[in-house]
Amino acid sequence: MTATWKIELIPVPVTDVDRAKAFYEKIGFTADHDHRVSEGLRFVQLTPPGSACSIAIGEGITEKTPGTQEIQVVVADADAAREQVLAAGVETGDVDEQPWGRFVYFRDPDGNSWSLQAIAYRPEG
Repeated sequence: MTATWKIELIPVPVTDVDRAKAFYEKIGFTADHDHRVSEGLRFVQLTPPGSACSIAIGEGITEKTPGTQEIQVVVADADAAREQVLAAGVETGDVDEQPWGRFVYFRDPDGNSWSLQAIAYRPEG
C-alpha cells in the first residue's frame, strides 16, 4: 500500500515580513498564524483561498534568498484568477495558453514567482 503524501507548508523567503503579509492578504490569502516565537524567529502562516497547503514567511524561517522561490498553484479558472490578481493591484500579463494548461504569472514584492495553472484534467480530481 502506498502512503498518502500531502504538501502542507512551503517556506517563502521575504525581506519585509509585514509588507509580504499585506501583499498576500491583498490577493486573498488568509493569515492563519502570526507569532513571534523568540527573538529572531517570527512565524507567519498564510493559506491561499481553498488550499490545503500554506506558505510560511517570517524571520528565521528559511535561509533561501528572497526572490528565489518559485511556486505553482492549480486554479479552476485562469481568467478569474488573473482578474483577482489584477483587482489587488498586482502586475500580471495575459493568460498564457499552453497545451498542458492556461497560466497566469506574477511576483511578490521580493520577486518570488508564482504560476497559477488551470488545467482541464487532473488524475486525482
